[in-house]
Amino acid sequence: MTRFSLLLAGTVLSAGAWLMPAHAQSTGDDSPLDHVDGQPPAEGTEGVPAGEPVETEAPNAPDQQAAFPDQSRAPQPAELADVTVETVADALPRLWSMEFLPDGTMLVAAKEGALHIVSAEGEAGPAISGVPEVDSREQGGLLDLALAPDFETSGRIYYTFSEPGEEGNHTALGTAVLTADEAGGGALEEARVIWRQTPSYEGNKHFGSRIVFSPEGNIFVALGERSDDPIREMSQDLASTLGKVVHITPEGEPVEGNPFIDQEGALPEIWSYGHRNIQSAALDGEGRLWTVEHGPRGGDELNRPEAGLNYGWPVITYGLEYNGGEVGEGITEQDGMEQPVYFWDPVIAPSGMALYEGEEFPSWDGAFLIGGLVTTGLVVVHMDEAGERVAFEERIPLDARIRDVRVGPDGAVYALTEDAGSDSSTILRLTSAD
Repeated sequence: MTRFSLLLAGTVLSAGAWLMPAHAQSTGDDSPLDHVDGQPPAEGTEGVPAGEPVETEAPNAPDQQAAFPDQSRAPQPAELADVTVETVADALPRLWSMEFLPDGTMLVAAKEGALHIVSAEGEAGPAISGVPEVDSREQGGLLDLALAPDFETSGRIYYTFSEPGEEGNHTALGTAVLTADEAGGGALEEARVIWRQTPSYEGNKHFGSRIVFSPEGNIFVALGERSDDPIREMSQDLASTLGKVVHITPEGEPVEGNPFIDQEGALPEIWSYGHRNIQSAALDGEGRLWTVEHGPRGGDELNRPEAGLNYGWPVITYGLEYNGGEVGEGITEQDGMEQPVYFWDPVIAPSGMALYEGEEFPSWDGAFLIGGLVTTGLVVVHMDEAGERVAFEERIPLDARIRDVRVGPDGAVYALTEDAGSDSSTILRLTSAD
């Protein structure tokens, strides 16, 4: 069993004291919610021996079968990491994302629509000016952050947010030059929106989103399908960017060679489609995009989105509707639609994702670290030698909803928590206890 030394506000916490709420599913907003119910997942504190699946709870959809071995409930690795956790910043506004700046400070995005720079001492500077207006109701707000590959010389950043408009709201991708000041704040200069999701919709859920730069310097934006029925079926509509991964240039234009760029009636920026609500995305060691999306009541999915492929939602899916009924026809496979590489039932409620490459946790090298909103910790996904399927899964309980995760310049892992009740966040630093 993983051993944990927790140094949170000077208190050592007992793993046996960590409990999940009875209602534990989530689509990305506050958990629990009245419309969100289902079987709670394992946290990683259950004492399951190495070599056995960490998930021991019953699935929400017990009659559904995986399409291939270890597509779900992969075993834990033979040796589990020993982790020490300490708080490096607390009493922060409720945050959604974070990025390390070259000087070791962090740029963080507050859901309500503010950017701050957090010092190496864990202090948040004044709000940065020039941030656009956001619709922060429910799952909306200022969302993901990414530094341009040439940030050290250009100072350019990219950010997604739920942008209000005359016909509702939508996810937008903005860019600006970040200029810091001596007071620990700064300004966004030359701020502009370079891409907008279509169509707009008067809703407050499933905005996605994550920003990932490709090795070529172009941008993947991973999105949601706005949740409601009807509207979610537009995930299958190539004339819409709901429920899609889009592939655009740093100026917001479709990338040449995109799969639908010459197809009549299809939007040229679309890379892949049939997604539900992606809030985790990262490149692997070969530069390939991987995503994790929120499923319904069961059915969170790990995918490797490939050009032009259909990932099925809402035609095929694992899991159930929140009311316990079948999603559509209740099928999990169909010709022309991709299977997830891995799925979770019960869900983990993913948010944030990083590829671990470092010396602090040698056993995690090449693994994906995924934030868990309802597992209240990190989910560590170890890939097989070919890098195509999941070999092992382990969970690092942190007793908090994890909204984002990053690997720091020191090789440690940093997890961003959120507490909707107090409208606040903390930043945790994970190091090896060995």
